[in-house]
Amino acid sequence: MIDFRYHLVSLISVFLALAVGIILGAGPLQGAIGDQLTDQVEALRTERNALREELDETQATLGEREQFAIAAGEALAAGSLTGTSVAVVDVNGVGDGVENDVVDQLEEAGATLVAHETLTESWTAADEATLRETVANGRREQLLADLPEVLTEESGTAELLGAALALSLTEADEADAGRLSPDATELQQLLVRVGLVEEQVAPSAPADVVLLLASGATQEDVAGEETLPADVDPAEVGVAALAAATGVVAEVTGTVVVAGPTTQAGDLVSTVRGEDELAERVSTVSGADQQAGRLVVPLALAAQGAGHVGQYGFEDGATVLPPVVEPTPEETPPTDLTAEGSTDGAAGAEGGEG
Repeated sequence: MIDFRYHLVSLISVFLALAVGIILGAGPLQGAIGDQLTDQVEALRTERNALREELDETQATLGEREQFAIAAGEALAAGSLTGTSVAVVDVNGVGDGVENDVVDQLEEAGATLVAHETLTESWTAADEATLRETVANGRREQLLADLPEVLTEESGTAELLGAALALSLTEADEADAGRLSPDATELQQLLVRVGLVEEQVAPSAPADVVLLLASGATQEDVAGEETLPADVDPAEVGVAALAAATGVVAEVTGTVVVAGPTTQAGDLVSTVRGEDELAERVSTVSGADQQAGRLVVPLALAAQGAGHVGQYGFEDGATVLPPVVEPTPEETPPTDLTAEGSTDGAAGAEGGEG
C-alpha cells in the first residue's frame, strides 16, 4: 500500500526539477536558448521575405504571359469563324457574364449568331421527368423517321430531346438552305411552349455549328441518386441527361463544342471527356470562365468544323490550343496559261525579229 511519504517524495521531486529548470533557464542556458530562438526567427523572417518576392515575381510573369496569350489568341481567333453560323445554348446556368463574353468573342471572330437560348431546369430536374417523357414520346415517331441512323426504338428521353434540339437549330428548308425547315420551327416552338427552352435570340437560320455552354454543376449538384424517386432513371436527369443529349446533337449536326470552367469530376466537360464515344465526336474547352480560355472557343469551333475533334485546356490529357484553321480563300478565276504562253511567244518572236 502506498503511504503519504511516497506522495511527499514525489511532490518534492517535481518541485526540485522545476526549480532546477528555472535556475538553468535563467542562468547558464538563458543566453544560448535566447540566441538560438532569435536566429531561428530571423531565418524564418528572411525566408518569408524571399518567398514573398518570389511570389510577386511569379505573379508578374504569369500576368505578362496571360497578356501575351490573350493578345496572341485575339490575333489567331480573328476571322476564324467568318461565314460561320453559330447557335449558342446555355445548358445549365453558366451565368450571364461568361455567356455574354463568349458571344462577344464569337462575333469578334466573324461568326454570325443565328440562335441563342437556354435550357431551363426542367430539362434536367428529377421532378420534371414526366414532362420530358411526355414531350419526347409525343415526337418519338417523327424523330425516328427523320433520324433513322441516329435514333432507335431503344433511344431514351434525353436522346430524343437532344435530337429535337439539334433539328430545331440546324435543319434547313429543302427549298431554301438559308431558312429553317417548317419541322425545325415547329420543334422549337414546342420546346419553348412546354418550358424546356427559353429564347434569348430566336433561331433565324440553320446553324453550321452548335456551342453548348456549361457551368461547373455536377450530377450530384443537380440530382444525387440517393434522392431520386424510384421510378426515375438517373441517366435521364442532371448532367447524365445533358451528356446523352450532347451525343445526339453531335451525331445530327456533326459540329458540337462543349465549353465550361476548369473541370471538376462529374461536370459536363469532364463527363464528355470521360466517355470515349463522346470524346471522339465532341470537342470540349475548359477554362471558359477566364478570358484566355474564352479565346480558345472560336478556335475550337473552327477546328471542329474542319474535322478536328479535340479536348482543350490545361488539365492532364488536354491540349492547350486547337489547330489553327485558315479561312477558306475565295475562289479566283484560273490563270489562262495558254494566253500567257502566247504572249510570251509573241514577245519572243518580236525579240527575235529585233
